Amino acid sequence: MKLRTADEYQRLANRRLPPFIAEYVNGGSYAEHTLRRNVEDLRTIELRQRVLNDVSNVDTSTKLFGRDCGMPLGLGPIGISGMLARRGEVQAARAAEQAHVPFCLSTVSICSIEEVRAAVKEPIWFQLYVIRDRACMTDLIDRAEAAGCSALVFTVDMPVPGIRYRDFRSGMSGISGWRMHLARYGQAVRRPRWSLDVGLRGRPHRLGNLVKVLGANSGLGDYVGWLGRNFDPSVTWRDMEWVRSRWKGPLIIKGILDVEDARAAADVGVDGIVVSNHGGRQFDGVRSTARALPGIADAVGSRLTVLADGGVRTGLDVLRMVALGAHGVLLGRAWAYALAAGGGPYVANMLDTMKRELAAAMAMAGRTRIANIDRTVLDR
Repeated sequence: MKLRTADEYQRLANRRLPPFIAEYVNGGSYAEHTLRRNVEDLRTIELRQRVLNDVSNVDTSTKLFGRDCGMPLGLGPIGISGMLARRGEVQAARAAEQAHVPFCLSTVSICSIEEVRAAVKEPIWFQLYVIRDRACMTDLIDRAEAAGCSALVFTVDMPVPGIRYRDFRSGMSGISGWRMHLARYGQAVRRPRWSLDVGLRGRPHRLGNLVKVLGANSGLGDYVGWLGRNFDPSVTWRDMEWVRSRWKGPLIIKGILDVEDARAAADVGVDGIVVSNHGGRQFDGVRSTARALPGIADAVGSRLTVLADGGVRTGLDVLRMVALGAHGVLLGRAWAYALAAGGGPYVANMLDTMKRELAAAMAMAGRTRIANIDRTVLDR
């Protein structure tokens, strides 16, 4: 399989997916300023080229929450990624396992915790949203524990859904009933390959982790509308303490963008945070993760594991994030595009490419171990 960039995967994905799914993956909130800055700010970070160092044995491996990883990265949670390819979460989890990196399953996935866990040998991570129904949250935590999930990622930057104009225009949200089904059907029939592989063979199209709660209403329906009705905007740090008391394994808070919040997370006793603006999908106009990361890493990097997401498209970007202070990164759109373009084999190819890119970048920067990457790699 030939090498492809994230941009190439994105073009392939956009040709294959119905617009309402493609725009959901591509889009951000409001004018998408933060979405663009995540990529642009990271790409503008310049690195120091160092020569005449022995870089004959570059090692990209590291440890994340006690697990040996082939690279300092994992596949971050993406809602309804099972609509990108047939049983997409299963395919992506297998690709992550092949690359020896973590896979994190979203609460609002098509495939359930149990289905994904049964498909792989290594434990997965599970991402939890704050849901109004605390009994549902308790059940999800218990199921994640029963499935042997090795970390719980608690997303806190979505008290309400972001204003995403693309989703309104494409039919992903804002309409319901027969109008929604007609709009989506019209788009799907113009993508026959997707319709056969995912639309027909990929059934059932349900939010697999929420079937117990939603029953017959657990299909996609007005997916974004469901998020707005069921996410809890009243959540506080006390709720975080409740989750900490329920979950005994590694606990990671995702959605930290402010130093004060990072310190509060450390004080609560979590094991890690993800510096994230939700891929620019929530609050447009906030700083990019590349700009937010250094201050947060300085404040709490010695107290907990700092991960980051947003704009990472290459192994070179992974090097940049680690140099800025992250212990590892979570991929989002990069693996979503690869999955949509060609399923699990394309995700595996993307991860192999990123590992090669990371190793080459480390060699050019004169570093042979992840632990030796720090801000002296940056060209200020």
